[in-house]
Amino acid sequence: MIIKKLVATFILFSFFTATMSGQVHNKKYEKKIDSLILTEFGNKNEPGGVFMVTRKGKPVYRKAFGKANLELDVNMNPDNIFQIGSMTKQFTAVAVLMLEQQGKLSVNDPLSKYIEDYPGGDKITLHHLLTHTSGIKDFTKMKSLPSIAQKEMKPEAMVDFFKNEPVDFAPGEKFDYNNSGYVVLGYIIERVSGDTYENFIQKNIFDKAGMNHSYYASDRKIIPERAYGYHKKAQGFVNKTIISFSVPFSSGSLMSTVDDLLKWQQALNQNILLNTIETQKAFQKYTLNSGEEFTYGYGWHLKDINGNTDREHGGSIFGFKSMGVYLPKEDIYVIGLSNCDCHSPTEITRSIAKVTLDEFK
Repeated sequence: MIIKKLVATFILFSFFTATMSGQVHNKKYEKKIDSLILTEFGNKNEPGGVFMVTRKGKPVYRKAFGKANLELDVNMNPDNIFQIGSMTKQFTAVAVLMLEQQGKLSVNDPLSKYIEDYPGGDKITLHHLLTHTSGIKDFTKMKSLPSIAQKEMKPEAMVDFFKNEPVDFAPGEKFDYNNSGYVVLGYIIERVSGDTYENFIQKNIFDKAGMNHSYYASDRKIIPERAYGYHKKAQGFVNKTIISFSVPFSSGSLMSTVDDLLKWQQALNQNILLNTIETQKAFQKYTLNSGEEFTYGYGWHLKDINGNTDREHGGSIFGFKSMGVYLPKEDIYVIGLSNCDCHSPTEITRSIAKVTLDEFK
């Protein structure tokens, strides 16, 4: 009887010690992450951001900083919805791969198959558009962009806006990050699916992944938990510049939350949206005409952190910045969303990933 009591006491003590140790461990980790974020998001009276770290699909850190709305003096909370800018490209790339999986297109198809009159479209493939190796003119670098920035543009009109511009290089010759390519892909998604890009993403990705707080951006719709976007000027903060979301379109017009982006990552991991063959196409490196390898798949930069392979992408659109880093081997996902384009989460998010790698190795 005495031995049984001693064993029970020992087990209870061990459990208590392990629990306390874990709590101390978590507090130390939390303070490390806090200190990284506060270097950029330290003023609680400014626009801020939300950061989340997950390991094996479970949050190990989830916190909000600063204000979601300056005029109403509303604090940020982890459920706030942000414009994610170019992280949209992940969704566009997966939408293309979903259509390929359905046998409706091939990434090796020439652009001319879908837009017959596109200059040089017989030499540019969907693969070139997906990997930023097409050489077509990036519309964000065109001086005439302000003339359409606030106009409601149909996808075909957006393509017409830049398609006759001189190309920067021959298809496959080099990697040069390009928003126009992803606008073209959005238009092709519409033509092939017979639906709008917005509806296609909603029905085939957001709904299937359970992303109930993700949207095609709008400044007119009532979107609960929306974080408002800001710029920082010499005289202080101002509301973000108004643009028509039909301009960035499929290259940068989606909105989401850190929790929904985790659902997105899990849907990819669990092959809810794509089979393993199509998924692999998104996450492999490709080569230029010269045979040189470059570090971009379909919608993701493919880099490494401390020697660990990662998949990452950021976004920047008026009033907002975003960054997501995923380490597949360790199943660590770090997301940072900001509601001022004056505060970038990019390097902070990568630094958090480094700390998390060290913490859980």
